[in-house]
Amino acid sequence: MKQNNCKLIGLTGGIASGKSTVANYLIKKGYSLVDADKIARQVVEVDAPAYIKIVEEFGQDILLEDRTINRKALGKIIFSNRQAREKLNDITHPHIFQSIKEKVEVLSKENLVIFIDIPLLFEEYSSLTQHGIRFDEIWLVYVDKDTQIDRLMKRDNITREVALRKIHSQMDLDEKRKKASKIIDNRGDINSLETQIDKLLEELI
Repeated sequence: MKQNNCKLIGLTGGIASGKSTVANYLIKKGYSLVDADKIARQVVEVDAPAYIKIVEEFGQDILLEDRTINRKALGKIIFSNRQAREKLNDITHPHIFQSIKEKVEVLSKENLVIFIDIPLLFEEYSSLTQHGIRFDEIWLVYVDKDTQIDRLMKRDNITREVALRKIHSQMDLDEKRKKASKIIDNRGDINSLETQIDKLLEELI
């Protein structure tokens, strides 16, 4: 998939860890970044192949009046049903990963470094590698669990119980920390965060 000795850096984290802040800073610094969440929304647009399969599988009740998928309604179905979640992944992942590969192939012609922002990178790692997406490094945006809970409660205006359910639906950040190439500690302020990113970018060059 890679061309011209282009480095692929996976950027990941956990819910409310601050990964989007890091992604935006990398873009601001002029780096190319492929946003897997954005692609995931594009592949389920009305009448796209994945959209048609999702509606066939989960029914018309998951649609809004304009025929777009009601992400909250679908989320409720898959949140507590592992089989349904796996079925959704089976439908969407091939389209998402193919789109990522195509974008990387285009960007690699003009970039020495490309970041791929994937929230559930470790959870989906085997599927990514099966589809030919392999990273030179994986950068993890890290916070401790108490900070993660506090930020998620404030961000989404939810109770601690709901926040914990959302956090526990993902791989624990301390477990991800063991698997990552580089750690960006986001327990401090924005200046501390940007200083760490700048140092990692210097090491890349």
